[in-house]
Amino acid sequence: MPVALITGCSSGIGRALADVFKAAGFKVWATARKPDDVAALMTAGFNAVQLDVNDGQALEQLAEQINQQHGGLDLLINNAGYGAMGPLLDGGVAAMQRQFETNVFAIVGVTRAFFPVLRRAKGMVVNIGSVSGVLVTPFAGAYCASKAAVHALSDALRMELAPFGVRVMEVQPGAIASSFAKNAGQEAEQLISEQSPWFALREGIRARAKASQDKPTPASEFAAGVLKAVQQGKPPRLVRLGNGSRALPLMAGLLPKGLLESALMKRFGLRGQL
Repeated sequence: MPVALITGCSSGIGRALADVFKAAGFKVWATARKPDDVAALMTAGFNAVQLDVNDGQALEQLAEQINQQHGGLDLLINNAGYGAMGPLLDGGVAAMQRQFETNVFAIVGVTRAFFPVLRRAKGMVVNIGSVSGVLVTPFAGAYCASKAAVHALSDALRMELAPFGVRVMEVQPGAIASSFAKNAGQEAEQLISEQSPWFALREGIRARAKASQDKPTPASEFAAGVLKAVQQGKPPRLVRLGNGSRALPLMAGLLPKGLLESALMKRFGLRGQL
């Protein structure tokens, strides 16, 4: 039975991935940060673990546990992440650091901790990126930058892990039905204040936070697409799944930069002077 570790399984994409891979015959280790979510995963039949992906000691302990029980790891899905929304200068360096710690640095930390068991099984690493790393929008600069970084480090890891028989795939979701927009909205509301130079544009900030739920693809459908890609004889380097996952990168690649920026500024209320 192949063994998979999936981070960020409390709901949405992570939970759907855990369900789909379990149904496909994988022994799934599913992680979440909150005890209630871990309990729900246990009830559903997963090897559920409470885990902060930025906790290096906890990662080493879990890697040793999986090594002792299975001797190797066939699949690691780096899914844990969140979306920091709001003007870049409102959030400042501190917001950027928090965003990168979870969305970027943790991918390196988790993969590093599990590399020995992945190497032993000649396994695969799947990094969940986003089309937001390709099509950059206002009021999501920190998030877009983090996902652009996921793309770059996935390419680097693919080349660096190849000699050890470990493959790397990046998945760039479009709009997927999940709690992402709700959580992103809560992040944005923490920054929206009357002291912000962008307070008059607060509805544009809120609109960007909700944009990920524009005609979203069901999370189960997305997860099935990831499973199909993983099970291919020669898995693709990059997979785009979900509403907008192909059209938005195409727009970013084909439209003149000025025209694209003008359209995005209009979409999120940035036209005119303040």
